[in-house]
Amino acid sequence: MAVIAVWQCDRDGSMFQDKKEAEEYDKMLELAENISQLLDQHVPGGSSGHNEAIGLFLAKHRDLLARACKGKPELLLEEIAPPQTGNNAEAAGNKVAQLAAKG
Repeated sequence: MAVIAVWQCDRDGSMFQDKKEAEEYDKMLELAENISQLLDQHVPGGSSGHNEAIGLFLAKHRDLLARACKGKPELLLEEIAPPQTGNNAEAAGNKVAQLAAKG
């Protein structure tokens, strides 16, 4: 009988066969939790579930977000955004234009 070492993530019970992957996943969940708490404290009107989803999304894409913050914001739209067609593309373009005008 073979013995297989596995690592379990403390936060959600996910199992990994590689210790490094388990640690990276745990760090990602910790970052997501901290982002969620930050949103809960500083963004009025957001639900906890919505803030958790945002926190998890941002934590999963932290490397891409870091590159975008260092001067390549177009990466966010190229690598994360789903392809848009028709009216959805126009509506998204209008929202981006509105945000750019405010910024």
